[in-house]
Amino acid sequence: MRWRDFALLALRALIAHRLRSFLTLLGIAVGIAAVILLTSIGEGLHRFVLKEFTQFGTNIIQLSPGRLGARGGPPGLPSTTRDLTLEDAAAVARLPLVTGVTPAVSGNAEVRANGRVRRTLVMGVGADMDRMYSMTVRSGRFLPPDDASTARPFVVLGATLKRELFGHADALGERVQIGGERYRVIGVMEEKGQFLGMDLDDTAYIPAVRGLALYQRDGLMEINISYAEGTPATRVAAAVRSLMTARHGREDFTLTTQEDMLASLSNILGILTAAVGALGGISLLVGGVGIVTIMTIAVSERTGEIGLLVALGAKRRTILGLFLGEAIVLAALGGLFGLLLGSGLAALVGVLVPALPVATPWHFVVFAEAIAVLIGLLAGVLPARRAAGLNAVDALRAE
Repeated sequence: MRWRDFALLALRALIAHRLRSFLTLLGIAVGIAAVILLTSIGEGLHRFVLKEFTQFGTNIIQLSPGRLGARGGPPGLPSTTRDLTLEDAAAVARLPLVTGVTPAVSGNAEVRANGRVRRTLVMGVGADMDRMYSMTVRSGRFLPPDDASTARPFVVLGATLKRELFGHADALGERVQIGGERYRVIGVMEEKGQFLGMDLDDTAYIPAVRGLALYQRDGLMEINISYAEGTPATRVAAAVRSLMTARHGREDFTLTTQEDMLASLSNILGILTAAVGALGGISLLVGGVGIVTIMTIAVSERTGEIGLLVALGAKRRTILGLFLGEAIVLAALGGLFGLLLGSGLAALVGVLVPALPVATPWHFVVFAEAIAVLIGLLAGVLPARRAAGLNAVDALRAE
């Protein structure tokens, strides 16, 4: 049989039962649309979270107290881990490859000023923080590079906190009470937005030593270290590890590079996106069952046609290819329709809910269409083999 005749015969068989073919096609289309919509939302969240991390730069290493991993001994014993201190931060800052260091301690505290009280995030940080994290001061300046142990009581306000306490009035030079101590406002930050649920605009920044006193802590929560662009993170981490091990006598701390955090986060979000797409793929299985059902019915209805083709000399592989071709065409058309539907719904969600990031991953589009064709192929195998195995005489007698 010529390919032209083969294609026309398969197409006529589908057109002859328009409603049935459309419903079968629709089952695949709904599955593909679900996959595209869910993976678009998952991919959008993936890109959003990575963007949130990278807006502060990718050349950051976090030094935390305590070593990750299993330790011997029964649980509940007091920890012998040494705290991270301001002296540790100063020693790290003197390393040749390090371009900035900011000790960090944070918590919630009441901030009083101008007859108003607001409970918000108060962060004890170093003078390099704004430069390290690409933050901009709108007016005034950031914390000065005072001696870490005797830093003056200065405070820099986030844009939202300044507005809540002082409205549109100039806050520079005003006094703010945090805890039991009074601070002078020396700067107001530009709006930065939220970072993983933490509103950086509704934050007060004070010297780290003042933060330790405010929260009555002996040690820092972490020390963040920046290094020059192009310098291998492993090289800087090795230098910091060597220094801190010498200072503490053992490696009782954890170093986490920004690259490590981004890689772990990307892996987690990638798995989440794939899992969400797999949930949508359940609809594809339902569509595959529909193809099996419809093609089985088609074989039963067309036994006479199959018997006539065999009697006229059609080979078994021709009959097999005919029914497989019908199943694949149904699945492919359903996949294309589902791609259009899913992409359209994803775009509509992005317009109606701007806060929800939506991005259609085109590699998923190609993969979804390939899966649709594969499902059509697999779903059509059993009915097609049954059709190809019919005896011409028995088929014609049945008709």
